[in-house]
Amino acid sequence: MSAETYRDAWGIPHLRADNPLELARAQGRVTARDRAWQLEVERHRAQGTSASFLGPEALSWDRLARRARFADTARRCFTALEEKDPETAVWVRAYVDGVNEGLTAGGPAPEFARTGLAPGRWEPWAPLGVWLATHILFAGFPAKLWREHIAGHLGPEAVALFAADGPGTAGSNGWLVSGERTTTGHALIAGDPHRFIEDPGVYQQIHLSCPEFDVVGLAVPGVPGIAHFGHTGTVAWAITNAMADYQDLYRERLRRTGAGVEALGPDGAWHRAARHTERVDVAGEETVEVEVIETDRGPVIAGGPEGLDDGTPAALALRHPPRVTADLGFGALLPLLRARRVADVDRALDAWAEPVNVVQAADTEGGLLHRVAGRVPVRPAANGLRPVPAWEPGHEWTGWHIPPRAGLTEGVAVMANQRGPSTPLGVEFAPPHRADRIAALLACRERWSASDMPAIHTDTHLASAGPLLDRLAALTTPAARATPTVLTPEAATLRARLLAWDRRMDAGSTDAAAYAALRGAVVRRLAGHPALAPASVAPAYPEVFLPWLALVPRVGHALEHLLRAVDLYGIDRAETVRAALEEVAAAPPAGTWGDTHRLAAWRALPDTAAADEPGLSGDHDCVLCTSAVPGLTDRAARGPAARYVWDLADRENSRWVVPHGASGVPGSPHHRDQQPLWLDGELAPVVTDFTRLTKETDD
Repeated sequence: MSAETYRDAWGIPHLRADNPLELARAQGRVTARDRAWQLEVERHRAQGTSASFLGPEALSWDRLARRARFADTARRCFTALEEKDPETAVWVRAYVDGVNEGLTAGGPAPEFARTGLAPGRWEPWAPLGVWLATHILFAGFPAKLWREHIAGHLGPEAVALFAADGPGTAGSNGWLVSGERTTTGHALIAGDPHRFIEDPGVYQQIHLSCPEFDVVGLAVPGVPGIAHFGHTGTVAWAITNAMADYQDLYRERLRRTGAGVEALGPDGAWHRAARHTERVDVAGEETVEVEVIETDRGPVIAGGPEGLDDGTPAALALRHPPRVTADLGFGALLPLLRARRVADVDRALDAWAEPVNVVQAADTEGGLLHRVAGRVPVRPAANGLRPVPAWEPGHEWTGWHIPPRAGLTEGVAVMANQRGPSTPLGVEFAPPHRADRIAALLACRERWSASDMPAIHTDTHLASAGPLLDRLAALTTPAARATPTVLTPEAATLRARLLAWDRRMDAGSTDAAAYAALRGAVVRRLAGHPALAPASVAPAYPEVFLPWLALVPRVGHALEHLLRAVDLYGIDRAETVRAALEEVAAAPPAGTWGDTHRLAAWRALPDTAAADEPGLSGDHDCVLCTSAVPGLTDRAARGPAARYVWDLADRENSRWVVPHGASGVPGSPHHRDQQPLWLDGELAPVVTDFTRLTKETDD
């Protein structure tokens, strides 16, 4: 048989082969055929060569990839994998062989013609590079720059005041319902990972079958197997971001010598740092030279011996587990595919490295699992808060945390990036609104079925609206101010309307649009206040880190804390809310929330289709987490990158959907055919019976 490719009605690939190696080769081949452009973009991003065809907008990322040594780390990890786990290394090679076959044999995607790029050749370590580059920002280490920045302007108490799920942090919803709470007596696992919505999508629906295993799930294009969300027929698993802190930034003191660069160590001595230069090609511009420096802590990712670009003395080194251990956790991938019970998944996850996740799993025998998976270093608490001085002792890594475990409450476990089992491992977590809402919805009935889950996926109640609405209600309360606020008739009408609003961020709601307009006006006024405005000038760190340092998004995501604080640096918040209310009342939004809250999918190349992106329901703190940036834009760049329901009673009763489609080729009938389902909160059936699939004849 070698390998066979089948497709379902949605164009999703279903692969069958004689053994895992042929199956991995087939997975690489079909991924290259369906997503050649995406694969090549991700490979070049991992290598730091994407600006060579994407132009100067990609240069900041390429600088980070070079300076952080993504490719070198991936090579090290693959070399270590060959030594410690040769079976997995051979399996990864088989996948890469398939990618190369697919890139060579497949018709070129139109993006290659637009950029003049020719598909290149993948090296065996390339999947590890893709994995590293995809997840390097999951732990949000640039948030440490923000904490240092805001504390420098407002004092250390500002760190907790602004603590919130940051603008660049990935999150998810996930819930596990045990058999005692389902209509079938078997568990259900459901959820949706929240990431930047990309086109093509960041997850690939796929079915992998051979005599050793038969698994359906969501793969990461460019990486073999099914890592995050899978169902083997007898056991299923899913993940959410644990919000753990496992990456450190060290402030380095560097000096040039005749022999190169030295760094001051915690022993008080100067130590030679590794140094070389690399050249980054930029389409349409001159080649850029990048100095790569690595100290005993790690690669220097910002600044250098001469400081930042504006001359500020600074050099920041990044220390993260794969660079230290030469392990990206790929040893977990084959055991996950072979898992038959929860105990198998549990053992496989002991080899997991990063990103650090909370995992929920269940099997057909009633086994349940709720644990953290990943590698988090043991070190002083100060390391988690902000950059620490490399030249001072006391900031070293001294071991690894044992991943925590948790149970279920009344037959249910809910994770939505809030404080939970991973609390000892993190610093900042998402507000509890999504988790609390999911738990409340699950408590509304005694028994649940797979078909019931979309009602939870698509819930639009916005609990975080409370503090602003409370401020609004207090505007005419004598106790709130020495003199009750006098509002214009238009503002009084808008106030009454918002206080009667059901707090649902539905695309068709004019009240949701009015609330969002008021929220944005309040955010801009707070950020523009003299007490906060100086923090809007960010340090001269590389451009790739600026989203974490932007004041307006930080105020927007922390708004409920800022409105509830006993004092906010002397800012008259009642007056701020009143002025914002009058501003919106004088020029109210003309339409509904969905008119401005539109999908803003990321594409490596600009696409005129982006102007036609659909309007969305939901908001940042809704279960339907489609993230606007209050005060900056109503458009949503982040949202559910997939939705799934894994049914342990019958895998064929499982369901899933992605924002676009199975194909990454523009013009393909399966490029965007799932988007109507995704927008309406519906799910496509999971089909694993090969007799119900269509076999491809050109494989």
